[in-house]
Amino acid sequence: MTWSILAHDPATGAFAVAVATCNFAVGASCPFVRSGVGAVSTQSFTNRYLAPAILDGLARGLAPADAIEGALAGDRGRPIRQVHAVDRHGRAAAWTGGNCVEWCGDAAAPGVSVAGNMLAGPAVVQETLAAFQAGADLPLPERLMAAMEAGEAAGGDRRGRQSAAMLLTTTEDFPDLNLRVDDHREPLPELRRLLGLWRETRAPFLGEAPRKADPSGHCDIDAIEAGWIARGVTLRFRR
Repeated sequence: MTWSILAHDPATGAFAVAVATCNFAVGASCPFVRSGVGAVSTQSFTNRYLAPAILDGLARGLAPADAIEGALAGDRGRPIRQVHAVDRHGRAAAWTGGNCVEWCGDAAAPGVSVAGNMLAGPAVVQETLAAFQAGADLPLPERLMAAMEAGEAAGGDRRGRQSAAMLLTTTEDFPDLNLRVDDHREPLPELRRLLGLWRETRAPFLGEAPRKADPSGHCDIDAIEAGWIARGVTLRFRR
């Protein structure tokens, strides 16, 4: 009931997931990322315990296929699960259970994996991957967005559309980007709109936020106020 794309950018160390489905709040269930470790999407009658177990395996140095196998070993529902993963070496692997609803399957290339079930046909996965590969000149979030739009144009979820999400992490223990469209008639256009807002209003200030390299972040109140004044904002700190 979902298709998703996972990607690793070795230049920045980023891991990211973009996902869409005809179900409520896909971003609350399917996408998982862990800085320095990998990206996972767990879907098709989702078992949310699988993704953390797979990421733990990747953190221990297991290959994605082995990490997936280990996570599924104790899951009696594995015939109806679909899960895929990408690690820090760009390796990818996927599992599509034998009872998943057609069309279901996956495709991968170095640093990227696409998988889906209950889809209009194999072209959804194929076109998602092809668009990602063709968008190498784009920043990673926009590249994922273009890939998902290509999958939607190829038919997307055979039942329709309802929610979408995008999750990206680089160096921190929390995402740089975490966008969710939980319930919308056109979730991918709405996700693109939110991505534009993030690019304009949040991305430029990520380097100023508290982070491992600077645990306090930018906190010079005079400099912050100067920025407010330059933008015509009337807020001021107490002194």
